[in-house]
Amino acid sequence: MRINLVVVLLVILLSACDQSAPQQKGFAGLGNQAQSFTPVVPGRVFSFPADHGAHDGFRIEWWYVTANLKDQQGNDFGVQWTLFRSALKAVPEQAGWGNQTIWLGHAAVTSASVHHAAERYARGGVGQAGVRLAPFDAWIDDWRFSSQASDPLTDLQLSATDKSFSYQLHLTSSRPLVLQGDKGFSQKSEQGQASYYYSQPFFQANGTLQIDGQTYTVSGPAWLDREWSSQPLTANQTGWDWFSLHLDSGAHLMLYRMRQKDGAPYLTGTWINADGQTETLHAEQIKLVPQDETTVAGRKIPVRWSISIADKHLDISLSALNPNAWMNLRIPYWEGPVRISGSQGGRGYLEMTGY
Repeated sequence: MRINLVVVLLVILLSACDQSAPQQKGFAGLGNQAQSFTPVVPGRVFSFPADHGAHDGFRIEWWYVTANLKDQQGNDFGVQWTLFRSALKAVPEQAGWGNQTIWLGHAAVTSASVHHAAERYARGGVGQAGVRLAPFDAWIDDWRFSSQASDPLTDLQLSATDKSFSYQLHLTSSRPLVLQGDKGFSQKSEQGQASYYYSQPFFQANGTLQIDGQTYTVSGPAWLDREWSSQPLTANQTGWDWFSLHLDSGAHLMLYRMRQKDGAPYLTGTWINADGQTETLHAEQIKLVPQDETTVAGRKIPVRWSISIADKHLDISLSALNPNAWMNLRIPYWEGPVRISGSQGGRGYLEMTGY
């Protein structure tokens, strides 16, 4: 009965808004038309802390954290935590079973030899999942991303538990947020599909990580992404390759490549200086090339990449800490930590969907 319920919830999540379920378009249905929802247009004025919360009228949004961690012996680990909000109708949140929101949580841990992933589903309005602002709390079941601070993105607790892993991390930052794209308007196609998108790439994480009964004390850089949209993809876009990189110079780099059934991928990114100043990167400035592939879950996945940005004197190679970091969930994808070598060293995260 629970399996059937989850399947029903997944169908609702992918159909995402209409009474009749349209044929899936784009990766995970994110290219479906959503005329009744609020469009994403340039010129939005962001307001914090209000924009850390949920956004009525938009179809989908997420709170997404990745962390590149080391234990006291220098072993590398990765942690991921994501909460997705998917609105079935463009109406305000309401209490009770009449609520028109589906929540989905993903959590994962990765080492050089192990990758574990888990997911949770919930209906809004009944307390099982949600986001509130004062104090800030984003949760699904016992997975939480929360803060007691007046500025919530300066001091947060992050936790998730599953049968094979758990983690409890303390995230802190005194650095400013980063608006991605054109002052937070992040275009995803030449046709104008876009999201509102900001990040906090300057988190420092400390805490504990448990994998298969073994506990590790860990620390390292973490990255928060916040996005919301109503139709972030076109029907022609089959998936994306997304990179968040912490470079040894103190600079940070975000890139994504939106792959299409026909035509060249849509490629863009943001260069973030050590002081937090940003510069939008356009396709002609970026050379992003997949290198080695590995077979995971019967699919060819590029687990080594090269990135060159001549304007920034950057020429690096990325290699997966664990090539088998497959998120074997109901919406499957690859996601895991990467190591950086070349003109600079560093660490980062890579997410690849639609393979």
